[in-house]
Amino acid sequence: MKYIKQSFEITSQISLLKQRGLIVTDEVKTAHYLSNISYYRLRAYTYPFQDNSDENHPFIKEVSFDDIINLYVFDRKLRLLIFNAIEKIEIASRTKIIYYYSLKHGSHWHLKPELYENAVYFANQIATLNKEVNRSAETFIKHYKNKYSDPAEPPCWMSLEVASFGLLSKLFSNLKNDETKRGIAGEFGLKNSTILENWFYCLSIIRNITAHHGRIWNRRTPMMKIPQKTTFTYLNNKDVYANKIYCAISTIVYILNIISPNHDFKQSLIELMNNCPLLQEKEMGFPTDWRNEPIWK
Repeated sequence: MKYIKQSFEITSQISLLKQRGLIVTDEVKTAHYLSNISYYRLRAYTYPFQDNSDENHPFIKEVSFDDIINLYVFDRKLRLLIFNAIEKIEIASRTKIIYYYSLKHGSHWHLKPELYENAVYFANQIATLNKEVNRSAETFIKHYKNKYSDPAEPPCWMSLEVASFGLLSKLFSNLKNDETKRGIAGEFGLKNSTILENWFYCLSIIRNITAHHGRIWNRRTPMMKIPQKTTFTYLNNKDVYANKIYCAISTIVYILNIISPNHDFKQSLIELMNNCPLLQEKEMGFPTDWRNEPIWK
C-alpha cells in the first residue's frame, strides 16, 4: 500500500480536529501551540480519546484542545521526574557493579569471558563497549590511551563509566549468578539477581524513552518482575499491571529509598498525580488505593 498522505497548513489542522469533535475555543492560541508542538506529536495525546478503527478518527468523548495540552504538559513533567530519578539509579547501579566485581576480579574483570554465561553475547557486548569507549571524548579515556598500552582497554571504572545504561544492563544480565552478583542484588534488598537484571533492563528502556522526549504516561513498558519478598518496603499489592508506568514508578521509589533516602521524587510524584488530567490514573496502572501503600506514605 502506497503512503499518499500530505502535509497541510495549521489552519487546516485545526479545522480537521474540530471536524473530528475536538473542542477548540481559541483558534489563535491553538495555532500557536501547533506551530511549536507538531500535530503528529499531539496525536499521541488525542489517540486514546478517538475511535481509531474509523478512518475519520472521531472523538468518542467530550475533550477540548486545552485538555490535550494539559495532558501533554503533565506527561512532560512526569517524563522529567522519571528521567532525573533514573539518573540516580543508573549511577548507583554502575558504581555498585564496578565496585563489587573489581574488588573480586581486578581492574579489567569486564573483559574476562569466564565470568559470563553466554560467550556470543559477551563478545558482542564487549565489541559495543569498545565502540562506546573509542568514541568517548572523556578526558580520562584519552589520558589512559596516551599513557598506557597494556592492556589496551581502560579499566572497568573508566570503560563502564562511559557505557550506556542499556549496555550495562545487558552485561550485568550476562554475568554468571555467583556470590558477587548476588551481593549486588542484596544491596537492593533482593535475594534473586534475575529481578535486578529485569529492573535494570526495564529502567534503561524507560530512560531512553524519557531522554528522547517520548510519551510516557500511558506507555506500555517491558514487563517488570515483581518480587514477592524484599528486605525493604515494596508494594503490598502485587496485583498491578507489570507493563504500566505505575509499576515502574513504584520500583523507582523503592530503589531511591535505598540509595537516596532523602529524595524528593515521591512527594513530587504525588503532587503531580493530584492534578492528573482526563482521569488517566487507571490508564497509567495506578490502583484506586495506591496512596495507602506504605511505600507511598
